[in-house]
Amino acid sequence: MIDDIIAEAGRKMDQALDHAREEFSGIRTGRAHPAMFNKIQVDYYGALTPLQQLATFQVPEARVVLIAPYDRGAMHNIEKAIRDSDLGVNPANDGNVIRLVLPQLTEERRKEYIKLARHKAEEARVAVRNIRRHALEQVGKLQKAKEVGEDDARGAEKQLDAATKKRVDQVDELLKSKESELLEV
Repeated sequence: MIDDIIAEAGRKMDQALDHAREEFSGIRTGRAHPAMFNKIQVDYYGALTPLQQLATFQVPEARVVLIAPYDRGAMHNIEKAIRDSDLGVNPANDGNVIRLVLPQLTEERRKEYIKLARHKAEEARVAVRNIRRHALEQVGKLQKAKEVGEDDARGAEKQLDAATKKRVDQVDELLKSKESELLEV
């Protein structure tokens, strides 16, 4: 019973960590990469559709992205979605592809992105801790119902603490690498 609770908490913590990785990949650094567009939704014939499903991406240079839509009729909507996003780029359309030239990051913009990365890291830490708290509540309920002993409950708490520390340390590592990536000129 306790093993199931701990295993479920571990799976949820891993999902929170994966979510943090995905959030970090969406924060723009000096180099262009297709993951920057993961969060962009395009109004495609009345339905919000992820940009990744509507086009292919090429990165011929460090700060240039070429987006080739599968349906040329969606080019205007793709341009609008990119322009409205928080990427801070102005798309150029030549009829076949949309060209994005990413501006050099200023020191002020880098600091904003670092602040954003720290905020996302804190959200991930809170999510992991909430999962731990919820699992401990479940163990506490089992203990009150006399389904598990006090020693088992303490052992479960130690296992959950270790799992939480491991995930929080991984979030800190992700943040550290993202900060160094953002500070790289």
